[in-house]
Amino acid sequence: MIQFPTIEIENLVLCQFTNDDLENVFKGLSHPDVIKYYGISFKTLEETKEQLIWFADLEKNETGIWWAICSKKDGTFYGAGGFNNIEKEHKKAEIGFWLLPEHWGKGIMKSVMPIICDFGFSKLNLHRIEGFVDPRNNNCKNGLAKIDFNYEGTMVDCEMKDGKFISTDIYSLIKPKTSYNLQG
Repeated sequence: MIQFPTIEIENLVLCQFTNDDLENVFKGLSHPDVIKYYGISFKTLEETKEQLIWFADLEKNETGIWWAICSKKDGTFYGAGGFNNIEKEHKKAEIGFWLLPEHWGKGIMKSVMPIICDFGFSKLNLHRIEGFVDPRNNNCKNGLAKIDFNYEGTMVDCEMKDGKFISTDIYSLIKPKTSYNLQG
């Protein structure tokens, strides 16, 4: 099983999801601005419980790891970030993240994502981290560029969302020769 760490950086803490996070996850994954380009959304708190179970199953099955991103000072919930689709054989995983809109533009993901990527490289032994992005999601694409992900191309009409085909841009980050020296 993946050893789940709590990671503290600057004014942020990345920690394991608990049942107490249910309302915050629902608030994020039901918010129209968050789910506009995101592949998952929920209409009720009951449906959202599936997401918390999914987070736990990823870790148990060693196919991913996701953190709740919170304020170190007062525990305010900002959003989530982590990996799914970890492929040990190919040493790669898919990165994902989202923030509640009131926390957009504050540099949270720019602070958190390099630490999450370093965890993937140093603790999960990944060589490649992939990001799959709706081509219309400029905020996400700009965020990935700020943390040195490279645009590789577009898969045209590769997924269905709301009964329509959508395309997906592919971004990647290859393990650097040196890391951020994540402690813990």
